[in-house]
Amino acid sequence: MDLQKQDLQKPDTRQQAAPAASELRASDAERDRIADLLHDALAEGRLTADEHAERVEGVLRAKTVGELEVFVRDLPAAHGRGPGAAHAAAPHRPTAGAIPVEPDDNVVAVFSSAVRKGRWRAGRRIHAYAIFGSVEIDLSEALYDHQQVVIKSWAVFGSVDIRVPENVSLRGMGGGVLGSFEVATLDSGDPEAPIVYVDGWAVLGSVEARTRRGKLVADILDRVQRKVDKGLRRHLGH
Repeated sequence: MDLQKQDLQKPDTRQQAAPAASELRASDAERDRIADLLHDALAEGRLTADEHAERVEGVLRAKTVGELEVFVRDLPAAHGRGPGAAHAAAPHRPTAGAIPVEPDDNVVAVFSSAVRKGRWRAGRRIHAYAIFGSVEIDLSEALYDHQQVVIKSWAVFGSVDIRVPENVSLRGMGGGVLGSFEVATLDSGDPEAPIVYVDGWAVLGSVEARTRRGKLVADILDRVQRKVDKGLRRHLGH
């Protein structure tokens, strides 16, 4: 009887089974990622405005990763970049001290237009001024010497139009005063990919930053190709 009593008093040392990935508590970064997918689906016409609003409300209430997945399960983009992605989302602001105070390049349009596009070298800080004019900054074929790039934009009765390739991260930090400041947030799957931050103000004007579909940063592609070539040479014994 005493032995049985001792056995009953022994603590249960068996480890509980680890919860499934879908049962883990969702983080703010995962909620933001799902909200970005829903925003893209709205822009592509896959969701109506009412459906988008209803799903975003559900995302804000979701407690677990599994609950988040429900809201994007029927969206193609979710299967290539789901809430359980291994890479961390790009930070919403540049690393302290990484960006200089003075610009590397000024793009100015006063009662005129100015364009930066093609194969050009992007600095860490670019200032864009559109005053009764238009500025176009196309980074889809640019060369990136630094991982973090800030584009400070001022649109006063004018417009600043920014385009980036698909394999970078894009963040917005500015706002509008009787104007429109729109940045389509984007997360790259490559932790070493460039991060473009769009800052500034649209005063009775517009600042817009979006992805240019079908364009990829050549520097990243070249780096991947070099890794493949190096692995192939090692395999062949060269």
